[in-house]
Amino acid sequence: MVDTSAPLLEMRNISKDFFGNQVLTDVSFSLHKGEILGLVGENGAGKSTLMNILFGMDVIQLTGGYEGEMLVDGKIVDYTSSFDAIADGIGMVHQEFSLLPDFTVAENILLNREPEKYSFISEVFGERLNSLDRNSMNEKSKKAIGKLGVAINSSMLVGRMPVGHKQFTEIARELSKESTRILVLDEPTAVLTEQEASILLSAVRSLANEGIAIIFISHRLQEIIDVCDTVLIMRDGKIVKNEKAQDLTIAQIARWMVGREVTHHADRRSFDYEHSSVMLSIKNLWVDMPGETVRNVSLDVHKGEIIGIGGLAGQGKLGIPNGAMGLFTAGGSITFEGKEIALNEPRRFLDAGMAFVSEDRRGVGLLLDESLDWNISFAAMQVNDKFLKKYLNGMLMWRDEKQIQAVAQQYIDALEIKCTSYRQKAKELSGGNQQKICLAKAFALTPKLLFVSEPTRGIDIGAKSLVLQALRDYNEKSGTTIVMISSELEELRAICDRIAIVTDGRISGILPAETPSEDFGLLMVSKRGNTEEKPA
Repeated sequence: MVDTSAPLLEMRNISKDFFGNQVLTDVSFSLHKGEILGLVGENGAGKSTLMNILFGMDVIQLTGGYEGEMLVDGKIVDYTSSFDAIADGIGMVHQEFSLLPDFTVAENILLNREPEKYSFISEVFGERLNSLDRNSMNEKSKKAIGKLGVAINSSMLVGRMPVGHKQFTEIARELSKESTRILVLDEPTAVLTEQEASILLSAVRSLANEGIAIIFISHRLQEIIDVCDTVLIMRDGKIVKNEKAQDLTIAQIARWMVGREVTHHADRRSFDYEHSSVMLSIKNLWVDMPGETVRNVSLDVHKGEIIGIGGLAGQGKLGIPNGAMGLFTAGGSITFEGKEIALNEPRRFLDAGMAFVSEDRRGVGLLLDESLDWNISFAAMQVNDKFLKKYLNGMLMWRDEKQIQAVAQQYIDALEIKCTSYRQKAKELSGGNQQKICLAKAFALTPKLLFVSEPTRGIDIGAKSLVLQALRDYNEKSGTTIVMISSELEELRAICDRIAIVTDGRISGILPAETPSEDFGLLMVSKRGNTEEKPA
């Protein structure tokens, strides 16, 4: 229950700029004990910067600090590091994972806070010879996991876990700190299935009932309405609305976020399969990817279509493009434009005219310390010799800076990427704008076929509409065939011609996108083998 007495947290007139780019302007709000505050806004609205100030992140101090003041329990605080914030009872689960894959769940949850065993030897020679108290570690980690209501093996290596369990492990790590009284959750359900998200939302309510104040950041607006007491809406670094959640609608929140009406669906089209050849043929594909099950996938993709691949988490949908493009060991066969391409050799697929936008934008998709123009153009330079000046009949090549800058600006404008300029580093952008850079990089390759995996994960409702429309426009203007993998069925239905559902590592069925959602739901829980239907 929300404690309506003095606020636990107050942020007053907070302003912040990065190198002359104003990202927060006069932001003020309060948070009470046991309150769940929903924080929403488009990517680049300033949400992450505001939370970085609260959590004392180094990036704030290294860029000149901030204006305004912050109070916790009525006392002015100025955290110079995240350690200060943690010591004051503030926990934060970031959008990007920060787990150690070769450590167990228990080791990750209690990292740097491990209980130790004393022995006669350590008493004599010092604490360095203490050993870890494994039993105590397992008990403490199980207790933290128990607060979330999920079943996770605390002895399992994190690298072998499905992505949803990794997210629960991140949250459990914060809950294991008994001093936590303010918890920031940044897109905690972005990688979760609907069932896992429901479990997490129930856990969030339970934590609030225990008196923990929670700041809940999500682009899933129905979750904001369902779980939050108050909704804080940001746009262009300012708070535009601070409302009680109970009477709000998704349409209202979306309109306040983007300052305009948001359309969700492109017009349906009728794809002519009768006059379209098979461009990509996948036969009996299996993939060895942690957390994904790809056993025996067969799928034909027609030239010029947009085909969606959906399914529940861990069933294999993400493994298909990662295996097909050679990022994880795979077997079976892939034929592209009538020619079989050897698996497990990524360059062969790129040379053939295929490209991949990975769901792991930071680990695979971006050169984080490089500028945006370099990120957008680099792959096309390497694969297609684009954006290069050639001398001595091509014996000597050099970067064409004007072309590189021009193509970067073209996609920054087309995808409405919020940045200071094409010279800005990729790591400085918000998650949604980083995702747009990944799309721009793929578009610059001008591929014949594009795999795009979770293109709207962690992106706000306005940017989702833009990204989906950009994919449709790119398909129609360039003729590029698109295979879109997504956990969001309605997004697949919005722009795809057909949708294949993966269950237990196989295609359980392929249906036209206009098929009722219930039919796709039945395929997701089926255990049938490959029942591919020929396109109508």
